[in-house]
Amino acid sequence: MNVTLKPFDFAQAVARAGLNTQGQPLGKAVPSEGGGFQAALTQALGAVSNSQAEARRLQREVQFDNPNVSIEETMVAMQKAGIGFQATIQVRNKLVQAYSDIMNMQV
Repeated sequence: MNVTLKPFDFAQAVARAGLNTQGQPLGKAVPSEGGGFQAALTQALGAVSNSQAEARRLQREVQFDNPNVSIEETMVAMQKAGIGFQATIQVRNKLVQAYSDIMNMQV
């Protein structure tokens, strides 16, 4: 059996993944401030906040007997918001623990 390996083409691999060569999604502007982690964290917190707001809105609609909003849709939105919030708490706890570990290091 003859097995030949093709050379790895990084540009082709990232293009197939929908990314540019810096690892950013295609079609989106690369932030000029360079706040990669901060921007990602801010975006994630915004998504969790939006999820919670949507769940609250759906709850209100169900309470007002809106026939266009189902209880199943509301329950799923509430569960998504709860899972997002719990994940946010876990990330916060890990960041606080990492900060505490770094501050306790001896130099």
